[in-house]
Amino acid sequence: MRKKSKKLAAVLAGIITVILVGQVDSVRTYITEIRDGPGTQNAFDMFKEATGEDALLTAIREKAAETKIAPMNARVDRVWKAIPGYNGTEIDVEATYRKALGGNLNTKISYVYRQTEPEIGLKDLGAHPIYRGNPEKPMVSFMINVAWGNEYIVPMLDTLDAEHVKATFFLDGSWLSKNAELAKEIQKRGHELSNHAYSHPNMSRLSAERARLEISKTQDLLQKTLGVENRWFAPPSGDFNQKTVDIASSMGLQTVLWTLDTVDWRKPSSASVVAKIAKNVDAGTLILMHPTAASSGALKGMIDSIRAKGLILGTVTETLSSERVKAKAVE
Repeated sequence: MRKKSKKLAAVLAGIITVILVGQVDSVRTYITEIRDGPGTQNAFDMFKEATGEDALLTAIREKAAETKIAPMNARVDRVWKAIPGYNGTEIDVEATYRKALGGNLNTKISYVYRQTEPEIGLKDLGAHPIYRGNPEKPMVSFMINVAWGNEYIVPMLDTLDAEHVKATFFLDGSWLSKNAELAKEIQKRGHELSNHAYSHPNMSRLSAERARLEISKTQDLLQKTLGVENRWFAPPSGDFNQKTVDIASSMGLQTVLWTLDTVDWRKPSSASVVAKIAKNVDAGTLILMHPTAASSGALKGMIDSIRAKGLILGTVTETLSSERVKAKAVE
């Protein structure tokens, strides 16, 4: 019995020494080495019953408490209106513990992380326009409104392909009815397609019945022609009122506008478009453009300047979701 006590004392002393020198992640390694040593099984079992794996679990719990990031709820901002929430992140204590127990010698704890969703999401806010993503999410989107400019669409698609970027194209319904094959080409390239009304009207001037028809005709065309169940509505020319937002919401669509406008319809130089985006883009920015010479020529420069700020390019759905992304641009 005296020998067992000495053995247990030695084991405990070893663990304390490891902890004192700051090697908490190596506790499991030390335990494993003691366990696998000759003639120490009883001592290990005694240690395990007392503190053994609990020491590892305690270390994981402490690390989890230190590194936890709480989720951010969606909210209605006075200026930017509906702002999406952003997921938090935390260590999955149980998964990390189980993984650590099955590890090899001399390996530190490999922590398993999981995202935690906010209590209030974008759809919980009700019918509000959206102008930007969450400012803590390092993602940016290109919103490409299409009602004309066919000659620039394929060159823009080629640039997006070369840069491995996916954009969201908002299609005017009358354009879609005449250009189904070109719309299918956009879709084939993997881009998101959504609703830009049917005949490019000023939505705020329409009756409720006409406004609903403008949205529904394009919604039906997207489904019939492309099999798309769209979720976003971009009002033509950015013209809308609360009635517009309410009607779109009743049809399952959220009204989305933009944070930064290239104003490419005024025919600026491509260099000036790139300079404007480089200066003003930040996390959560939605960038409006059209298939024009200015934006087609500026597209590569815009992508480069966005990535230079450590921002990731994604679709509108990706940018406005609460999913976390790494704060590092895709090369």
